[in-house]
Amino acid sequence: MSPAAEPTPFVVDIPQARLAALRNRLANVEWPHDFANEDWAYGVPLDYLRGLVDEWRDDFDWRAQEAAMNAWPHFRAEIDGLPIHFIHAKGKGPSPVPLILTHGWPWTFWDFHALIGPLTDPAAYGGDPADAFDIVVPSLPGFVFSTPLERTGVSWLETADLWATLMREVLGYERFAAHGGDWGAMVTTQIGHKYAEHLIGIHLTNAFPVPAFGGDRPWSIVEAVGGQDASPEEAERLIRHQEKFASHMATHMLHPQTLAYAMHDSPVGLLAWMLEKRFRWGDCRGDVESRFSREFLLTTMSLYWLTGSFVTSVRYYAEAAKARWTPSREGMPQVPAPTGLSLFDFDTPPGPTDWAHDYYDVRLERRRDDGGHFAAAERPDAVLEDLRALFGPLR
Repeated sequence: MSPAAEPTPFVVDIPQARLAALRNRLANVEWPHDFANEDWAYGVPLDYLRGLVDEWRDDFDWRAQEAAMNAWPHFRAEIDGLPIHFIHAKGKGPSPVPLILTHGWPWTFWDFHALIGPLTDPAAYGGDPADAFDIVVPSLPGFVFSTPLERTGVSWLETADLWATLMREVLGYERFAAHGGDWGAMVTTQIGHKYAEHLIGIHLTNAFPVPAFGGDRPWSIVEAVGGQDASPEEAERLIRHQEKFASHMATHMLHPQTLAYAMHDSPVGLLAWMLEKRFRWGDCRGDVESRFSREFLLTTMSLYWLTGSFVTSVRYYAEAAKARWTPSREGMPQVPAPTGLSLFDFDTPPGPTDWAHDYYDVRLERRRDDGGHFAAAERPDAVLEDLRALFGPLR
């Protein structure tokens, strides 16, 4: 890794012309035909999407969302030649633990917004000041404000190295904790493997054996979670689980640039593509707004659209398919950093999770029947509870 530059303050401030251009596009949509699709059986229903687009165009207050984001201190730093955006919020307590939170796709750093306050200032939320954390929330390379990304080869493996440099060299933390879900879980797992001696511990809302996505069919969730060794019954359940993920995995890994021409040109296309994932992957039970408010959904889509970062966010998948993991240490557990697992039944692939206790140094494992893939946004209370439970004894 090349030396990292000093971080500079960053303010979220989208030019007004960019917002006006978005509204103009939302006012001139060529809507497709849709029928017999009220239950989302064929994808996002037309009537629901039109209502959300109308709100995005006429009522959504982006400036209010900017103000909420800018209530936290943002920075950018160049690390290994890449622009990296992050929130860095200092904890209010006797000895805050530095903790980096890593998102996935189609998440953004803002998926963690409900956690930042309680983690940094627990007393203000009825908690114990001794549970305070210094919080670092970066945007993945090529996502939102960590742009432009102009070189290939940046995957979850490289991101783990970037985050170690960010925490230790840029921010000066000798030891730190890490949390992640989706891509963030893979990044965090690699940090816990390669940089275990610098880790207080890691916390995951998805557990992946590494290497994942490195087989002959890297777009296959079945292969990614070890399904090639499953019984016929388990394999069948895994295939049903994969139906939620198959379309984006294959397209993003195999044809990200081709897909990006449509999504970069059409905010409605981008909204529909990413809204589908919130509906299918969240524990929505038929109602996407039972987990995500319309304001939050439109904020997420606006972050991708206004930064023009859809293309490099989906290339992250293609780079993962090409990445070749090599171990940094021998023996088991492969991830020796103390580990906490918060697993949500709706999101967890079928089959046993006993392998995780050999693979990680598991200090905490909790299973919940309420909540889905976007754990920090869907169940911030549960994630907060488990972070405190895991890291309390490790302080």
